[in-house]
Amino acid sequence: MPIPAHTLESDFPEYADTIRSLRNEDLEFRSESESYNRLDKEIRGLEERGVATDDNHFNELKIRRAHMKDHLYRRILNGG
Repeated sequence: MPIPAHTLESDFPEYADTIRSLRNEDLEFRSESESYNRLDKEIRGLEERGVATDDNHFNELKIRRAHMKDHLYRRILNGG
């Protein structure tokens, strides 16, 4: 069974228009959101392959994703 993606649009659907605008108008936001999406894809790949949840590297990736999402969410709320 596929692991659902944690894209900004799926996690914050109420801000989909703001996210699209920021990606189009703010190169830094676009770059950061692309990095976030790549990291999320990497984590989902590991989950689909059954990596043990106590794996340190796996947990570090998930923590990094959470920090990135928090940072991007704050930027979304502030409009950039």
